[in-house]
Amino acid sequence: MTFSLLGRCPRTGQLGAIVTTSAIGVGARCQFARAGIGAVLTQHRTDPRLGPMMLDMMQAGLSATDAVKGAAIGTPHAHWRQLAAIDAAGRTAAFTGTSVRPAHGEAHGTDCVAIGNIIRDPAMPAAMVQAFEADPILPLADRLVAAIQAGERAGGETAAIASAALLVVDTERFPLVDLRVDAHDHPLDELERIWRLYAPTAADYVRRAVNPDNAETYVAPPPKTG
Repeated sequence: MTFSLLGRCPRTGQLGAIVTTSAIGVGARCQFARAGIGAVLTQHRTDPRLGPMMLDMMQAGLSATDAVKGAAIGTPHAHWRQLAAIDAAGRTAAFTGTSVRPAHGEAHGTDCVAIGNIIRDPAMPAAMVQAFEADPILPLADRLVAAIQAGERAGGETAAIASAALLVVDTERFPLVDLRVDAHDHPLDELERIWRLYAPTAADYVRRAVNPDNAETYVAPPPKTG
């Protein structure tokens, strides 16, 4: 009951993930990324321990394929898991265990991989990849948002989605973007809305951390009235 996509921007080296599901708190459990290393997904009877495990393997020099294989072999319940990874070179891999409920699917494209389980159409991940690849000049977060919206239009999952999350890493140990929506009637639209609000400020939040003398002074918006 989850669909998602990992992507890489070859111009900036940014890596990211976007995910949605009908359960609450998808951003806390399913997507992980590490600057200069890779991004990974773990879903369907989700084991969040597998996310850092795959990133550690890629940081040690393994490819996305070897990291996914290692995580699948290294867990005693691999038949319940659906995994994906993209490494810093743009190589992708995915795994779907034998007990993952249908319909499920995966699709690989240029600098991206999409996976989904308990979805209406196993071809839906391909629609996500197509949307991600459509305009490679756009910022990575915009391409990820476009991809997940395309997945919903292509059928989405079999239940109404309730949570969504967007994660992008750039050069620092902390994320450039880490936005989450939970228990919402339209989580993808809300995620896109808050990304549009956050986008103009994302770089300055990084400056506040690494070069605060040159950061902009934050001015809170006026309170709503009426």
